Amino acid sequence: MTAARTPKTNQNPAVIMITSPLEREYVERIAAVDPQRTRVLYRPDLLPPTRYIADHHGVAGWSRGDAQEREWRDLLAQADVLWDFYATADATPLQLSPRLAWAQTTSAGVGQWVRRLGLQDSDVIVTTASGVHKGPLTEFVFASLLFHVKRFRHLLAEQAAHRWERFSTGELTGMNLAVIGPGRIGREVARIGAAFGMTVWAMGRDNSPGRAAELGVARVVGLGELHDLLAWADCTVLCTPHTDETEQLIDRAAIAAIKPGAALINIARGQVIDEPAMIEALQAGQLGFAAVDVVAEEPLSPDSPLWDMPNVVISPHSASTAITENARITDIFVHNLRCYLDGRIEEMTPVLDKARLY
Repeated sequence: MTAARTPKTNQNPAVIMITSPLEREYVERIAAVDPQRTRVLYRPDLLPPTRYIADHHGVAGWSRGDAQEREWRDLLAQADVLWDFYATADATPLQLSPRLAWAQTTSAGVGQWVRRLGLQDSDVIVTTASGVHKGPLTEFVFASLLFHVKRFRHLLAEQAAHRWERFSTGELTGMNLAVIGPGRIGREVARIGAAFGMTVWAMGRDNSPGRAAELGVARVVGLGELHDLLAWADCTVLCTPHTDETEQLIDRAAIAAIKPGAALINIARGQVIDEPAMIEALQAGQLGFAAVDVVAEEPLSPDSPLWDMPNVVISPHSASTAITENARITDIFVHNLRCYLDGRIEEMTPVLDKARLY
């Protein structure tokens, strides 16, 4: 792998192009970092309308006219720095932006995307939004788990029927929680789980002595103990990045090993789990509950059995998206921009390890 590109040393300002919708206040924050050494290109008229706050993709099916597309590509060709990658069916980011030295993504799990775009072996610095989504995703995990354990689906049905009948629920205190992938998000899930009084184990690449104390969990296991971990856990949360190693990590055999009636929450990527096997386990009651923010093929097919299962909660890959997202990503970008301009490349963070894809 080649060394990372460094900022230009001539008098020309670094050209920053924002390639996905961004609120004007954050564009102005970026432009104010160093007006002498940067030039920001932001053309919202050449970007799709947004569907919600922090929408980085815009309305599906939107396209530029021929003249707009030529103008857009002329702008891309000037860019040294990108806020979000931009590629087309016929051109990679480096073909569209041959001067590209650094790209800031608006997502954390971009490793597979970087590989597909032909950037894995390039010298382009890639910084991610890792850590930005840990709060919203952790809240989704425990909102889903509480929905299940406190039987909120039953409560809503009883409310609709105007029926007042007392009943019992479970509680999180005393449950066993397995966190697969103890990165920034996984560590936050573990922290909140412990605060609820759950016993937390984690599975990660590093299960060396002292790692459990570092993560704040009771135990850390390696890949070879996956099935034992699943058999122990009342709830398993998938937080792992999608890599060659984690592709179909939760395969049919792993699902069969899950503790009967346990819960499974996937905030990783759909490719980490054998979806047909998960569906079969949910239908049979082997798996008691699942909350999925991601699926193998997105959007989820209207014909998927998951839609109608009473023991499933579906989120349309939106558990991470909060109205504060762009403010937090801008904080990262502004820090990294100062480092980039000053040549302090080693202080940029979080930098994607393109070999590991996370």
